[in-house]
Amino acid sequence: MLELVPALRAEGVEVIEAANERRRPPSGGGIGSVRNWLADRRWLARGLPQFAADVGAAIVHHPLPAHARQPPSRQVITVHDLAFETHPEHFDPRFARWARRAHRRAAEQADVVICVSETTANDVRERWGIPDDRIVVAPHGPGQELPDVPSRKPEHVLYLGDDEPRKNLDLVRRATFPLPLRMIGGAGEGVDPPTLAHVFAGALALVHPSLHEGFGLAPLEAMCAGVPVVAVRCAAVEEVCGDAAVYVDAHDPAELSAAVARLRQDAAWRAALVARGRERAAQFSWAASARAHIRAYERALARG
Repeated sequence: MLELVPALRAEGVEVIEAANERRRPPSGGGIGSVRNWLADRRWLARGLPQFAADVGAAIVHHPLPAHARQPPSRQVITVHDLAFETHPEHFDPRFARWARRAHRRAAEQADVVICVSETTANDVRERWGIPDDRIVVAPHGPGQELPDVPSRKPEHVLYLGDDEPRKNLDLVRRATFPLPLRMIGGAGEGVDPPTLAHVFAGALALVHPSLHEGFGLAPLEAMCAGVPVVAVRCAAVEEVCGDAAVYVDAHDPAELSAAVARLRQDAAWRAALVARGRERAAQFSWAASARAHIRAYERALARG
């Protein structure tokens, strides 16, 4: 979401960023999580409403589901995914129970709910009962801006993302690839944008085994960089990639292995996927996302 702020400003929206500066880094549970929860409650009850009043904000936009108490503004939230609803078995039960209550309540109280994909919007409608007139779909743009690095002979197979249960990394670990597997992000190396551009330039394919996504940012970044995507069938990823990706069974490492092997053996097929991926990725931009956000803000103001 960092790219959204300059895109909104480019569209003429005055954006004033605010954060609870007393909140400590995520603690992974225990007393630290309780402390952060209490800090968030104080911020939403007093700090944020006062800040909004001081700057004369017309809209308070929460990038995650939250709701401030009686600010002098309309409130908009972003819902990225409902994985804790659709796949609760992949989360700590305490978190899943809390998120189902707190995030749904925030959506019910918000003037407008922004969803990052039609897939997430469908979940919000069906599971939380939020009506269409309070939902705006605003897909992301293609992640962070990367330097332009020419593609070179493939050196590795790439995984980009975290290591959490819904990411289904066991599928990747059980597969056999013709080149070494390089894992970037929370599941492996942390890299800066120039290094990531070079990682993409040497990738045979991006493997994306996730069982549930709200959008599919890693596949979009890969397509932008000219890297073919081999992904597990997942509604949001299919929404982003369309026919520009190769889809495999979520529990069949042999199928994943075969798809990646064919990409190395069949240069024409790989080139066609690269071309389709670039064409598909061109349909997404942060400018378009900003315009969709503006529609959401206008709808929220109209409710006043």
